[in-house]
Amino acid sequence: MKFTLKSKDPQSKARAGFIETDHGIIETPIFMPVGTAGTVKAVHQRELREDIGAQIILGNTYHLYLRPGTEILHKAGGLHAFNGWDRPILTDSGGYQVYSLAGTGRKINEEGVVFKSHIDGGVHTFTPENVMDIQRVIGADIIMAFDECTPYPCDFGYARKSMEMTHRWLARCCERFDNTTPLYGHSQTLFPIVQGSVYKDLRKQSAETIASFGREGNAIGGLSVGEPADIMYELTEVVCDILPADKPRYLMGVGTPANILECIALGVDMFDCVMPTRNARNGMIFTTEGIVNIRNEKWKDDFSPLDPGLDGYASSFYSKAYLRHLVKSGEMLGAQIASIHNLTFYLWLVRTAREKIMEGNFTLWKKEIEKKLNQRL
Repeated sequence: MKFTLKSKDPQSKARAGFIETDHGIIETPIFMPVGTAGTVKAVHQRELREDIGAQIILGNTYHLYLRPGTEILHKAGGLHAFNGWDRPILTDSGGYQVYSLAGTGRKINEEGVVFKSHIDGGVHTFTPENVMDIQRVIGADIIMAFDECTPYPCDFGYARKSMEMTHRWLARCCERFDNTTPLYGHSQTLFPIVQGSVYKDLRKQSAETIASFGREGNAIGGLSVGEPADIMYELTEVVCDILPADKPRYLMGVGTPANILECIALGVDMFDCVMPTRNARNGMIFTTEGIVNIRNEKWKDDFSPLDPGLDGYASSFYSKAYLRHLVKSGEMLGAQIASIHNLTFYLWLVRTAREKIMEGNFTLWKKEIEKKLNQRL
């Protein structure tokens, strides 16, 4: 993997670049649709490529390990061959899913994590080593180190111990990764993850430690877990100022359109979040003019396109009245149209941010578009 920085915004820390992988080039800043179980919910791969313009998608180690399992994925030739996606893929290590299993008998120790499957209650163990092995089988272009995501709130003592264990796990991840080889003829890259909860000194220490490993990219984890947005922004800035400028920075699990723009301005290059598809299935539509609750009565006879400001098929072809009818009726097509539209909007947002950075007027554009993003229409 190679990262090239192309342009910087003169009034912020925003930057535009591109990441070269064996499955194609990723233009940054980028939003990555989440395909937890090998699928972006309700969206075909053709639609991701041709309508939405996605350049990279996510899979998840925890979910893919449980179902369909590594044996099936290996027989298929990896996730790219299994799901037909021929562009880059990133896999989360499962650390966040382990965090979400708190209260289910999950046990965390130096060796790794013992957890129960949410599918059938079966007991499994994740270690830094076998998580690397699983991600080798999945075959993603970018894979994540195994970490512990601390909850919010979290006391300082626990956050420090967890961070230090995450760093020790990272050393084990790197050793296993560096002593194994890709399985399907394309290269893979390992990203470490910064932790430290909401404590600035821990975040600084973690960022410095992560940077010292010298991997090709770095991630920021443990944010967007319930802390106020201003704390997220403060800690993101602290970390971005430490992580190497010549490597991509990935802020995990973020977020709203406003979150993404603010964090681009702080120097983040990569984002993912389930929000555009999850909220779409519940009738929340993000548009260039603001947020639409498509279930509201006011849209029942509004025959204008979902968003005239976007060129995507779903956004320009279907009307608000028709989508409201589908969503209110519980029709599957409603979830599909809404998901495709919201992802089209998110990709438009980061693509336009990139254009504005390269033109040198990102900050001015950001101020103008932010006035609309949080409006409830």
